[in-house]
Amino acid sequence: MVSTALFAVHLGVARGSSVVFLEQTGKSSGYRDKDVCGFCPENHCCVEGGPEKLDSVVNMRAVAKDFQQAGTDVVYSRDAAPAQYLCNFAYYCSLYHGQRRAAFIHVPSSGSLTSADRLVPLLQSLVHSMLDQLEEPLESA
Repeated sequence: MVSTALFAVHLGVARGSSVVFLEQTGKSSGYRDKDVCGFCPENHCCVEGGPEKLDSVVNMRAVAKDFQQAGTDVVYSRDAAPAQYLCNFAYYCSLYHGQRRAAFIHVPSSGSLTSADRLVPLLQSLVHSMLDQLEEPLESA
């Protein structure tokens, strides 16, 4: 029996940030530098022949807007990583292999939201809001 995940949520740290970023888009190309293990993808892309960009099925702009209206430091973003190789690579691969049913949240490295007492309930609320947008589960293989 093959188990199919309904939705994957990834977390990364946004160095120097005091806000939470909700990432909409993963990008396949632009990998020129080696990662910490010395790996650089062939042809400098995540998935050869895959689309240049993939967006999550979740409307991150709408989620961010709802939380901003509630006074929370949550920001919409369409660039998961100009300088964050691993975050964007993981997000794109998850979007590609999971039929775009994935999310990436960059958490802050400074400010009041770095406290687990504040961050964990916010992350739980964000994920619940994202799940509310998903109408139908993936059909199993």
